Amino acid sequence: MIQCKDCEFCEIGPDGRRSFKCDPFLNIKEPECIAKWQLIRLDMLVASYQGMMKWYGKLAPLQDKIIRYMQREINELDETENWKLDVDEDDEDEEEETFS
Repeated sequence: MIQCKDCEFCEIGPDGRRSFKCDPFLNIKEPECIAKWQLIRLDMLVASYQGMMKWYGKLAPLQDKIIRYMQREINELDETENWKLDVDEDDEDEEEETFS
């Protein structure tokens, strides 16, 4: 089995970071290359998911504040609308008493 460092599709940068130019649909040299390619892609997927979870962790307190603010605003709107509903309820009570 050929090692990635010996493959022509692998480039190692000055910082030691590897970049792979292989494409599993065009130029894979050995069957093991596909398994390695899948592991690399899976690792990239996990890294991006972890980054997304960090952002969600940073946004969670802000989201909680926004939800609490919206709930407070909705409750205040409901309270300001109560005077309309109270009048209607009083009228209904008076109408019921007149019909009895």
